[in-house]
Formats: sequence, C-alpha cells, structure tokens
Amino acid sequence: MTRLPLPLVACLALLTLPAVAAPPGAEELRAMAARFAPVDIVVPLDGLADSERRALGQLVAAARVLDGLFLEQVAPGGTATLLELSLDTSALGAARRDYFLINKGPWSRVDHDAPFLGGVGARPAQAGFYPRDATRAEVEAWIAGLGAADRARATGFFTTVRRDPAGHLTLVPYSTEYQQGLEAAAAALRAAAAATAQPTLRDFLDKRAAAFLSNDYYASDVAWMDLDASLEATIGPYETYFDEWFNYKAAFEAVIGVVDAGASEKLARFSHELQWLEDHLPIEPRFRRPKLGAAAPIRVVNVVYASGDADQGIKLAAYNLPNDEQVVAAKGSKRVLLKNFQRAKFDHTLVPISRRALGAGDQPLVQFEPFFTHILMHELMHGLGPQTIHAGGRDTTPRAELKELYATLEEAKADAAGLWALQQLIDRGVLPKADERAYYVTYLASMFRTLRFGVSDAHARGMALQLNFLLDARAVTVGADGRFAVDFTRVRQGVEGLARQLLMLEAEGDYGRAQAWMGQMSVLRPQTTKLLADLGGVPVDIRPRFVTAESLAPP
Repeated sequence: MTRLPLPLVACLALLTLPAVAAPPGAEELRAMAARFAPVDIVVPLDGLADSERRALGQLVAAARVLDGLFLEQVAPGGTATLLELSLDTSALGAARRDYFLINKGPWSRVDHDAPFLGGVGARPAQAGFYPRDATRAEVEAWIAGLGAADRARATGFFTTVRRDPAGHLTLVPYSTEYQQGLEAAAAALRAAAAATAQPTLRDFLDKRAAAFLSNDYYASDVAWMDLDASLEATIGPYETYFDEWFNYKAAFEAVIGVVDAGASEKLARFSHELQWLEDHLPIEPRFRRPKLGAAAPIRVVNVVYASGDADQGIKLAAYNLPNDEQVVAAKGSKRVLLKNFQRAKFDHTLVPISRRALGAGDQPLVQFEPFFTHILMHELMHGLGPQTIHAGGRDTTPRAELKELYATLEEAKADAAGLWALQQLIDRGVLPKADERAYYVTYLASMFRTLRFGVSDAHARGMALQLNFLLDARAVTVGADGRFAVDFTRVRQGVEGLARQLLMLEAEGDYGRAQAWMGQMSVLRPQTTKLLADLGGVPVDIRPRFVTAESLAPP
C-alpha cells in the first residue's frame, strides 16, 4: 500500500506532541484537548414555525444515531470502548473519554493518528470497511476478478467487504451492515417529514429514510439537490477519507442547520459564473466540460448540530455534495457554507496565527469576508474540472484512478483553483478590485491553519503541496525574521501554474506520476516547520458545544 511519503510524516510529527511509549496521562490529555477551543453553538430559532422546530428536534435525533454508526465504521469496537471509558470515573478516565469524543476514536487526529489509549495499536488504514485480517492486495485482486455489476458495487460508496462463513470475501450493503441504526435514523427522519410544512424538505426526508433501508441513495440525493427550505439537513454516508486503501467507502455524518436566506441569496450570483470559469480553466481545452450539471445551489447555514464525520477532529467549514458522479452529471452539486463554524475558526485560530506568521503590515489584510469567500470558491471548484476521464483505454474517474491519492489532490485542486477563480472574478468586475490583496494574504495565513490539522487530514497534506509549489515559484517568500509574505508580482502566475498542475494530474489519472510528484513536493521546508512549531498555544481548531440542540424538546 502506498502511503503519504515519510518526509512529510516526519516533519509534521515535529509539530505536534512527541510520541511516547506509554499512553498519555490525565494532564497531558487535557493539554491535548485544549488545542480545540470550546465554542458555544447558539442559533436563534425565533424565525422558525412550531412545525419546523418539531422537525428540527427529530433531525437532531436522527443525527445522533449516525454518530454511533460512524464510530463503528472508523473505530470498530469503539462503542464498547466508549462505554468502558464512561464507567471510569477517575480523572484519567474522564480525560480519556473527553479526548475520545473529540477524535471519535482512540487515535489523535492532529498527532498523525497516534493512539492515546493503551493496546489499541495503529489506526487501520482500511477502517471498518474491509476485514481486519485482509490485505489491500487481497481485496484489490478480488475486486478485479468480479463481474462488472459486482465490481461497481464493490468500488461503490455504500457496501462493506466481509468474509462469509467459508472465509471468502463478500459484499454486504450498508442497509444490512448497519441495519438497526439505520432503521432508527429512518424512523426519526419520517417523523421529521411528518412534522414539517415545507414540501421539498418533506420529500427529501422521506426519500432519505427509504434510502437508509434500500441502500439506493440516488433519488434522495436528487431530492437533496432540490431542497429549498428554512432547514438544511445533510444526513447520510458521504465522504471517503477514512477508506485509506481505495477512497471508495463513505462514512456517515450529519449537519443540521438553519439557512441564512439573505447570505445565501447574496452568494447565489457565483453560480452563474461557473460555466465561464469551467470554459477558462487553466488546462488543455479537451479536458474542460462544455456543459456542467444543471444546478449549483449555494446555501449559507448556521449549524445547530453536527455528528459523525462532520464532528470529529477538525470540524467542517463547508462542503460540496453529493459525491456520486452520476448525480453530479445529472443535477450538479450543492455548496453548503457553515457560517457560524467559519466565524469561530477565523476568530479563534486564523487571527492569532496571522499575528505570528505575517509581518505587521500584512496582518490587517487577514479578513473574514475573503476567508469566507475563498471557502465558498473552494467548494464550487470541487464541481469543476475533470469528473469523468479516459485513462488506460477506458472511461473512468479521477477518484477511481488515483485511489488514496485522490482526496489530497482534490482538496489541493479546490484550494488553488478556487483562488485562481477569485482572481478571474475580480478581473471580470464580479468582485471588488480593492479586496484583491486581502484574498491572497488571507489564503497564505490560512495555509498554516490547515497545515496544523495533521498528517491524517487530506486538507493538510494538500496544503503542503501548495505551499511548496508557491515557495518554489517565489510567489511566497520568507523574511529573515521567519515571517511569510506574498510576492504580488509573482503570485497570480504562481497560483495559475499550481492550479494547472493539479487539474492535469486529475485529468490524466496517472497514478505513478501523481505519486512521484506528491513525494517530491510533500517535504516541509525548515522555515515552515519552525513557524508551525512556534504556534504552540494557538488553538488548532474549535470544539463546538451544541447549546441550541441540547435545548430542543426531546422527540
């Protein structure tokens, strides 16, 4: 199995707490947990009708169920471990349980997945999606020998691979593997559908409840794309980061929030620019898509509750879904921005980082609106660029060809192409020219925020590639005092070159070439390592406390 090149692993290891032979004690665990700044998540519900408040309570109930399913997916046996920790009332037991809940498992996400409980070993790269006693080579050979229909299911999002009584590999759909939990979540979704007075929300919830039991998510993904309501409910199996073998299998998560209609309408204008941006992507014209999916809705949401993959380690700031290429081709994709999460991240992490990473003259250029808008553009760019490609004599996808490399490259592509796109919109007069420098400087400061997420995070791995490319292009410089700066005479060309490189790696789907380039570009430079080490005491991320969700009447 190909893993992230060791030089980056070694460099990022220097930036976190040192590995120790014995599990950390209570004091050290509390220090590790303190890297996540507690933030009360309070969302006014005054504008919601009673029917929608009842629906919201049921949605939170369904989301809580998915939290447990996610834990079993990524940390098999984790439910039993959490129960054992809960029964330990000592100071050490409390510290272990607290940090377990932050990470949704016994491995510290920002410490390159180092275990913090005794006897658990390394985090399995196959998570709970494949047999613990299987090898990647065994599973890969088995998949290659399947017929076309079974191979599509085996490489799809919603099946696990298990052994039958004879020891042979076999497929088990999520609807069977997680049947008890999915039945409970489906019942809560049906109750929410019965409560709401909003037709598109009711339609999505009914169809998603059915999908939990049928294992066919297409119709509910289409209904989610058509969702236009005061509540935004993203609930189901989505991201594939935890399948480090193949990037095939989706993990459960939920984000339940209240839509900020005014902010959503304000940003909707960007949807009208997407085809122009696709037509001008800095890649060979044959790789551009002449017609994007029909829809690209944008929702700005204030989160009420998050669970599963959306509430482990580093918290979401935004997302672009669905990931199913068939749905994207037919309907496009939706971008959801979590405004209250983003504001908390900006205040608690990015501003303090900028005071140490940038010169005094650049620090005022680190602003929330450029931060917020670049995250939006990052999500928009997930839906642009090559989605289906021709490689190895067959039609395929970048995800299928690049396997475990894909998540890192795709996150880097969305970052770099997003910044490229913002420059295009400035040139076209869609965005004000006066904000141009703030976009680049805020992006630079945010690089160090993301790099602190740890080697297990695809966004952090992708950011290392970006920073090194721009350092080599002299678009980013380092002063004698160790502070970083943007060279505005070179940054535009540097960002365009970076976006082109990442887009072409996906368009060609050449695993070997992508692997070699990532190995070359993933070594953190000494100046970067020093700066990141100097950020001790600055929170790595936020730790939401869902105050409003806790106040909702139980269903």
